Amino acid sequence: MPSQHMLPKGKRGKTVKPEYRAQRSLAQEREAQRRVEGLLEEEPAPAAQPDSLATGYEAEPGALFARSSGLVVSGPSAHRHPPEQEQKTRRRYPAPQTPPPSPPEIRLVEMPAGKRLKPVHGIQRFAAEPAAAGLRLDAYLAKAVPEISRSRVVLLIDSGQVVVDGRQVRAKQKLKGGEWIQIQGEVHPAPLHATPEDIPLAILYEDQDLAVVNKAAGMMVHAGSGAAEHNRGTLVNALLHHFGAGEGLSQVGGELRPGIVHRLDKQTSGLLVVAKNDVTHRKLAEMFAGRRVRKTYLALVHGEVKGEAGTIQLPISRDLMRRTRMTTRRAEGRSAVSHWRVLERLSGIYGRFTLLEVRIETGRTHQIRVHLQALGHPVVGDTLYGSPRRIRRVSSVEGAKRRVADPGDGDPEDLALERNFLHAAELEFAHPRTGKPLLLQAELPDELHGLLRRLGGA
Repeated sequence: MPSQHMLPKGKRGKTVKPEYRAQRSLAQEREAQRRVEGLLEEEPAPAAQPDSLATGYEAEPGALFARSSGLVVSGPSAHRHPPEQEQKTRRRYPAPQTPPPSPPEIRLVEMPAGKRLKPVHGIQRFAAEPAAAGLRLDAYLAKAVPEISRSRVVLLIDSGQVVVDGRQVRAKQKLKGGEWIQIQGEVHPAPLHATPEDIPLAILYEDQDLAVVNKAAGMMVHAGSGAAEHNRGTLVNALLHHFGAGEGLSQVGGELRPGIVHRLDKQTSGLLVVAKNDVTHRKLAEMFAGRRVRKTYLALVHGEVKGEAGTIQLPISRDLMRRTRMTTRRAEGRSAVSHWRVLERLSGIYGRFTLLEVRIETGRTHQIRVHLQALGHPVVGDTLYGSPRRIRRVSSVEGAKRRVADPGDGDPEDLALERNFLHAAELEFAHPRTGKPLLLQAELPDELHGLLRRLGGA
């Protein structure tokens, strides 16, 4: 068929179908005339295909290449060759998938001679096995030398203490298998920077073995192992100043966490026990693990909790989507048990709230916060688990769900709590040395008392 682009400019919008039909008709007439004159032989009819090449459906009449042995242009198997179609028999169920071959197992590096050369002056030298081909250097060493964690392997490589075939490489270096790997010395992590700071500290109980402090909201219990400027203003810094950086605190928790037996969230206030020596620390840790320490919290939650008491027993694990959160929606989480009972129900112009007393048997990360959120009643001020940043008035004193017109974030009638309404109010346990029962209590902070008064007013 002639192309429109072959026409002169200005006439390309004109259809060329009449010209094409005329040319096609003329060609057909010439072909018929040649057949009549005997100049063109008739094409033999194609032989019927054997049953082994049957396509399973009838081609549309007049379809070009309909009877071609190498191409199918219509039907459910269009563009599939007939021999290939025959080989693919119909299955009622899908064919089983063959699992990919498992990667070769990495054998542990052994110390005796013959498996690896003996250390000389703190140097360990061994050959990477063929199964290490394609693996990163840090991944292979973490598998082959299990006594060294992958994070410490990276520290060794970054500090130049790992040499492959006589040269220093990076942690992501891919191995080919058979390389000589040399590890020199032990890993030396960056020093921890927990330094004493003169920070006010409320000590409710103290003797030669332990102390119980009332931690303020907004204070971290301890910092991470990062830069020194991030390890300031923590409870550990205050403890080092009050009890001394030497023998005044236990060292079981390491240099970054001296004396710390258990923790509270940064925005949670209340009681926390501190060990002054290693013997007391270990005994307290056993008591916490054996659930022989009674921990009671006060929590204000949004909404009206149904019932007067109950128990939440849901496993807690890390949220895979938001790593700063915990969740109860993964079955493989760690077991957690929280008991609650209603202390007071509040109803006013800001809606309905419930003050709960919560006693926990386990001490999982964010346990009370994530359990109450799973109950449908997040802790007031806990924006990480669904609490609004500001508490606005509702349309009636009865606490209807419909809110009044949004007055904006700057309305002075709105309420805001810059912390979680969660307070460790009571701690009860037997003294690890004397066995004498200890019962410590901490009153609600002033900001929580003030919020309760405003929420309970008409």
